[in-house]
Amino acid sequence: MEKKESPSDQLNKENIKFSIIIPAHNEEKYLGKCLDSILEASKLYKNQVEVIVVLNRCTDRTEEIAKSYKCITVKNSDKNLSKIRNAGVDKSKGKIIVTIDADSQMNVHMLSKAEEYLATGKYIGGGVTGKFERMSLGIFVSSLLLIGPLLLKYGAISVGIFWCYKKDFKAIKGFNEAMLMAEDADFAKRLKDWGKKNGKKYGTIQNGMITSCRKFDKHGDWVLVKRPKTILAYLNGTDQKYADEAYYENQDR
Repeated sequence: MEKKESPSDQLNKENIKFSIIIPAHNEEKYLGKCLDSILEASKLYKNQVEVIVVLNRCTDRTEEIAKSYKCITVKNSDKNLSKIRNAGVDKSKGKIIVTIDADSQMNVHMLSKAEEYLATGKYIGGGVTGKFERMSLGIFVSSLLLIGPLLLKYGAISVGIFWCYKKDFKAIKGFNEAMLMAEDADFAKRLKDWGKKNGKKYGTIQNGMITSCRKFDKHGDWVLVKRPKTILAYLNGTDQKYADEAYYENQDR
């Protein structure tokens, strides 16, 4: 495979600003688009961005694609997204941690906005708003069925792509490894609480990402209407059966 330009090329190890962590379980269909979006967002930060792809039990071309972009690769066999992301952060050298899923694409302003927000000293970090690659009434209703209970449990938070200083990521001990689902909402709430304790706000970068509809493509746009127990499992966060179905065994990821 032809070697791609990479934001990790010719890194000055003492001057890495961003470490971007991507958990990846059989992501050959999506990883290239994700990495291309990171390349675009990284143009202002030549030699200041490292991309770490955490290879989780991959049996497809995910590793080959990651290496063609000269990403740093880490192997992990846990069926636990918190452990997978934390393993990537443990290998990172950047001042700012950014996490993104392999089936998502960051918008071109994502990194510059994160730096801008953090540089003010007013923000502890935060998440993004974004959109699905396609929309339908079923996707809209299914999303509302999940967002409503999450708001009640965790409060107003944004997820999708996380960004914060590594020191603050470590201060809240990263992603909660006891959580198999909703680990993103849990992380957001703990980061927000840590910010409040330090007189800082939890920020939201508007229009920060586009994400795939692969779960809807596989199970149907009305999946959460037809399978409400999935919502309960997500809110519970510790159901291995549903976590496996959602993330590891029966999905492309």
